[in-house]
Amino acid sequence: MEPPLGTQQGAMQPLVEDSFEACLLDKVDQRRQRVSQMVEEVQKIVYHLTTEISNQDIRFQAIPYSLMYNGNITVLSPSQFLVTVPVRGLSGYREAREQRWRYYTLQGARLPCPQRSPEGLQQWLEVQQFTKNLWQWHKADVSIEGDIVPAKVLQVFQKLVENAIETCHLSGKVSVLTTGLTVHVAMETSKGQVEIELAPEVEIPTAWSKKAPWPRCLSRWPSSDRAKCVKSFGFSLLARWHYHWQLSFLQAERVLLEHLDEDGGCRRRCLQALRQMKEDVWCPGRRPVITSHHLQTVLFWTCEKYPHAKDWRSFSKGLLRLARKLHKCVHQRFLKHFFVRSSNLLQHAAAAELDAVAQRLALFLQESGPSCGLLTFCSGSGSVDGCRQVPGSCPGEQRRAAKGVLPTSSTSEA
Repeated sequence: MEPPLGTQQGAMQPLVEDSFEACLLDKVDQRRQRVSQMVEEVQKIVYHLTTEISNQDIRFQAIPYSLMYNGNITVLSPSQFLVTVPVRGLSGYREAREQRWRYYTLQGARLPCPQRSPEGLQQWLEVQQFTKNLWQWHKADVSIEGDIVPAKVLQVFQKLVENAIETCHLSGKVSVLTTGLTVHVAMETSKGQVEIELAPEVEIPTAWSKKAPWPRCLSRWPSSDRAKCVKSFGFSLLARWHYHWQLSFLQAERVLLEHLDEDGGCRRRCLQALRQMKEDVWCPGRRPVITSHHLQTVLFWTCEKYPHAKDWRSFSKGLLRLARKLHKCVHQRFLKHFFVRSSNLLQHAAAAELDAVAQRLALFLQESGPSCGLLTFCSGSGSVDGCRQVPGSCPGEQRRAAKGVLPTSSTSEA
């Protein structure tokens, strides 16, 4: 059971609660405006690049320019974007009818022992799993023994990206990064540089993966009707590994986010505030070990545990609840994927970086931690272990200082 807000360790002081919320949400508005401008600039470049790529290779689709919303662009942090590039010529998906061992390498050599089986969010993908497929997917540049191999798809795709940058005369604005298997580019925007992962995506909108047994038995969030709606959007497969494709539920997760507060709760505000604290205090930097997707997953699990509207009336209580859940996951280095529980989203994260984030979260959750969090956002003082403070260690002095803080501006999300 969760302890009462007034008695739990790290409880938010009543005198600073309103200022804390106002200051945090003002920061959120400023971030929204900045990121929106970056997304707009990224979208234009992505449109030109993918149009050229599609002209060069029919297997990849162009991402159209959208004035309202582009579902192919996911903001992981203000300096990290994920752009999914849909492939063309694979439709009518069906689950593999039988399991078989794979003895090949990426170079086509024969192995004495089979490749390891996919785990968690991974799966094999065969051309014959699609009732309709272009003959180009049978070519040796992307296929081995009937499998569409993501590493080979990425090799083809990276060459296309490099050629498109030259053809579109974008060399001064976009550059390919050497980061290993996946395709990353660095792009200069008016708000700073952003690193973009371009991931080929096989869209499967007509089915729900058998690896994702959801909703769980006796779950009270979301409603059964909402769960059916979420599953109707299907899933997709991203090319991010050597032999196995990665399951992705980005569209389904967006549907969950869009309808968070139909009951009048403050879940979205709590998520936005948590994200702001994460980016400014707990896990800053250009390549943060904790991304917005991790925070979103923390929110989903917390919503499932606390499904009622009354659980989300208090902003301060909701924010602290999310912070405690995040601290637990980071401290244990374990965060289950919301749809595929067998997958740990922190499995490949750097342990030292996670420990540093856990330490900063622990400081926030200690006595007078939220006051420290408020002063982090609303003062220009120095920083100690990720937590800036105004002079004076007396809680009364901190509260008086906090009461005098006002948001610096009033901005709206673009």
